[in-house]
Amino acid sequence: MGELLSLLRFSAGSGHIWLDEQRMLLMHARALAELRKELLDSLGIERARGLLVRMGFASGLRDGEVAVRERRAGMRIDDAFMLGPRLHSIEGIVSVQKVHVDLDLETKHFYGEFLWENSWECESHVSDFGYGEDPQCWSQIGYASGYTTAFMGRLVVFKELECTSMGDSRCRIVGQPAEMWNDEHYLDYFRQHHVAEKLIDFNLGLQHLRRLQPRREYDQKLVGVSPGFRAAFELMRSAVDSAITVLLLGETGVGKEVFARWLHDNGPRAKQPFIAVNCAAIPAELIEAELFGVEKGAYTGAHHARAGRFERAHGGTLFLDEVGDLPLAAQVKLLRVLQTGEVERLGAEQPLKVDVRIVAATNVNLQQAMQAGKFRTDLFYRLNTFPIQIPPLRERTADIPALVARFLEKYSALYGKKLRGLTDKAARDVQKHAWPGNIRELENVIERAVLLAPDHGDIEACHLWMQPPGAPLDNQVDASGKVGAAAAPASGADADELDALCQRVLAQNIDIASLEQRLMQTAMQRAKGNLSQAARLLGITRPQLAYRLKKEGLPTS
Repeated sequence: MGELLSLLRFSAGSGHIWLDEQRMLLMHARALAELRKELLDSLGIERARGLLVRMGFASGLRDGEVAVRERRAGMRIDDAFMLGPRLHSIEGIVSVQKVHVDLDLETKHFYGEFLWENSWECESHVSDFGYGEDPQCWSQIGYASGYTTAFMGRLVVFKELECTSMGDSRCRIVGQPAEMWNDEHYLDYFRQHHVAEKLIDFNLGLQHLRRLQPRREYDQKLVGVSPGFRAAFELMRSAVDSAITVLLLGETGVGKEVFARWLHDNGPRAKQPFIAVNCAAIPAELIEAELFGVEKGAYTGAHHARAGRFERAHGGTLFLDEVGDLPLAAQVKLLRVLQTGEVERLGAEQPLKVDVRIVAATNVNLQQAMQAGKFRTDLFYRLNTFPIQIPPLRERTADIPALVARFLEKYSALYGKKLRGLTDKAARDVQKHAWPGNIRELENVIERAVLLAPDHGDIEACHLWMQPPGAPLDNQVDASGKVGAAAAPASGADADELDALCQRVLAQNIDIASLEQRLMQTAMQRAKGNLSQAARLLGITRPQLAYRLKKEGLPTS
């Protein structure tokens, strides 16, 4: 129980309660009982029962993920499974006593019997409706079924055979694989029925509701619902069918090329070439040859005639990224092409007609560049015909979940992994991060996290960051159930003392492996064998500590 309590943390400053990396809520039991009563009165017994069972099932699945991680970290299977009943007790739901459990992960066999005492759901039901002939621990049955399903990797369903709401002295539940019950009516409670949708359809009319919903016509490559994104997208959509020159403005990494590709793919030139060139990546002495082409013999080394990017984009779109970094000489020729629609290869005598739509992009402030004499005023006004400002990711926080989902899908497929998604804490860290590198940084972080996260597992906060971002200290619960402040990090004199210790270690030629072993042993001693507490002392996760202890052949308790 102490091991579990060490996973529970209270962060009053941010308004969070954490169980490992899952966000928890502390609610009044009576308020939840009122909600339960209203569900029964509004939906009727059958629908309310199904809704409560599925709500509990979802909660059990989440706690089951915690138990699976502990099992993978080296905890005995029987002990890992009992984390669920103990979590149910810690969460104030019910006191659980094991009668018999028989499980085998390899064959996925499961049979379990438990006794419940002090069930909040029984108490609230009897208080509101009195005693009856049917068991009433519906959300708790859902929880036990969801938890065991997550742990076993197959659908396991519990039934309540005795219940204090029926006058029994305590509740008794039995669980086994769903197909063993041979009771389709009962199993139907665990299937989604979309009750809310049916009520909306009945009361308002589904078609009317859909007319009230905002239409989202964004391409799957363009993800966003934030006001800044919508404003940029609506501007771009109004220009998609024309050949007008578009200038995309925004910080590095906001996705300017994705916007440019959307303009091309959804316009009349979609079947023609889309040619992208990064003006900042090409040496100044080669930029003109790259853009406008070169004739054979135009300069030493020009052994063959070569078409430039303008010619290759004929009939389609040319995307000039980082156009603000073009040399002044290239700016003059670019302006001429925009004015005449003709390009002249280096060393050529005759110009060539080209039909190209120009989409330019820059993260440079072109107004300042003009004042500094680094960008031509006439070219600016030619490019600035239709400017679109793309907001940075820190101003698009509403878009982050959808972007994360897209990158998860992309890199899970690329690296052959199946992941459940981000933990609550990891999702919060992603939302709170400033993202100076914008969407490009977010994509890189998710790609790394996909590689680090275990297959069929969750992406945790430790998988996202090379060094976790700073966060206020949380209050932890000790084995007695008391909340106490976590130890503060070393600073000032403590940091000086740490430096002195490092100097002594180096002077005595102590190897890093031996030092790491001593640190882990000392942390385990201080934590009195509590693996989670020892991991926090060392500033690493419990699975990381369990893996290192196992690797070094050290005891894990």
